[in-house]
Amino acid sequence: MRSITLDGESLSFDDLRALARDFLLEGIRLRLAPAALRRVARSRGVLERAVRSGEVLYGVNTGFGRLSDTRIDATRLGELQRNLLLSHAAGMGNAIHETPLLLALRANSMLLGYSGVTPALPKYVAAMYNAGVAPEIREQGSVGASGDLAPLAQLGCAMLGEGWAWMGTKRLSARAALRKAGLAPYRFQPKEALSLINGTAFTMAILGRVLADAEDLLKLADLAAAMSLEALKGSLKPFDARFHRHRPHPGQLAVARNFRELLRGSEVLESHRSCKKVQDAYSLRCIPQVHGAARDAWAFARDLLVREANSVSDNPLVFENGDVLSGGNFHGQALALAADYLTAALTSVANISERRIDRMTNPEMSELPAFLVPDSGLNSGYMMVQVAAAAVAAECRADSAPASVHSIPTGASKEDHVPMAPVAARKCRRVLDNVRKVVGMELLCAAQGLDFLKPLKPGRGVLAAHREVRRTVPHLDRDRFLLPDLERFTSPYSRLPDEVLRSAESALGGLD
Repeated sequence: MRSITLDGESLSFDDLRALARDFLLEGIRLRLAPAALRRVARSRGVLERAVRSGEVLYGVNTGFGRLSDTRIDATRLGELQRNLLLSHAAGMGNAIHETPLLLALRANSMLLGYSGVTPALPKYVAAMYNAGVAPEIREQGSVGASGDLAPLAQLGCAMLGEGWAWMGTKRLSARAALRKAGLAPYRFQPKEALSLINGTAFTMAILGRVLADAEDLLKLADLAAAMSLEALKGSLKPFDARFHRHRPHPGQLAVARNFRELLRGSEVLESHRSCKKVQDAYSLRCIPQVHGAARDAWAFARDLLVREANSVSDNPLVFENGDVLSGGNFHGQALALAADYLTAALTSVANISERRIDRMTNPEMSELPAFLVPDSGLNSGYMMVQVAAAAVAAECRADSAPASVHSIPTGASKEDHVPMAPVAARKCRRVLDNVRKVVGMELLCAAQGLDFLKPLKPGRGVLAAHREVRRTVPHLDRDRFLLPDLERFTSPYSRLPDEVLRSAESALGGLD
């Protein structure tokens, strides 16, 4: 079992990726750095002294949001925190699967030592993770400021024993799940419930899962495009290193390098080296520029997420000199913009992939049998696969309108500018799932197109991928029920796309 130590400041993207994929809380154990817990204790001491001195502290001895001027009696501060969780747990819709990453992120932020919580709070959150308790958190209801209030309040309610939680594949009442894990319901001290829900962990968890999955999908998109380029007898010249050296965007350079490796030793490319065609269509010639831009958007979002994961997004913050400052670190605008940027970039990958599918299925552009099937007319082949790809790409475009610009006042206009960061992250997740479908359909079509070029062999990476495809999905020699084939390439539960990518990487020693 892998162990990840949380200290508030050193979570890496490798850690985030592993946590994002630990769906059932079975593969990782969280540890809390002792030095970080000492920071938390010092911060709590500062807060308690401020409360004893009679200071008015937002969310500690006042109401919340528009009610911040309402003083709360010292005997009712614990009740205030409990009521905050119960009243704010207004999340709706489907339950998320990213709860393990959310738990780790929330604990990590508190360990920076500026939240004013007791060490017991991050310890309890980590104990839930280690015991396999995943509170049921719904995906709708947060605008991304003041933090992801509704979903994180559902986390807090589960800690109280309210609501539901998952242990493995079993859904239990939260109280039963805590009992099974050997945990008593948590008693929130002054400010602790506010600290728990005033943060961006929900948005980060969704975006973290997207980034973890998109990393491999962008490689798979390169592989599918390389297979299509061979099937369409495209040129390798646009991938020449000399060409890209003078526009050195990192993603563009990486994609061009991948193509040179994937197509190395191609008999298909060699067979038409002296053809009269001067230039390929953009969907072939501009792959490094389009796929590369998506990689750069991914890298931007990754770096921003890692910074956010090692930040404190709570309010107010407690400092060692006794200052307790209210501000806006809970505001998710940066995450919203990153998610919107990545959404648009992924949609471009779907758009250009669909164009290559169209070229392969259209005999006027492909030099291949119509719709990639012998005896076309009697057989329709992959005619409807292209239509399906067009439909799914259209869904991506519809989801690409930015959420981050749709602010609306909330909380009686005390919170009068909000980022819609969770909406942006959830849209990005939907687009990722749809891009996976389009790229999967391209793989299916490209493998079929390559069959018609035999006995010529494609480049070594493409050849390995094609062989892996044909181990599972046979050549389409006449119309058959296509849904099983499509499911193997497009379902998030299918392992075939990953196996195809791994086969190519194994043949090449890896892809960028």
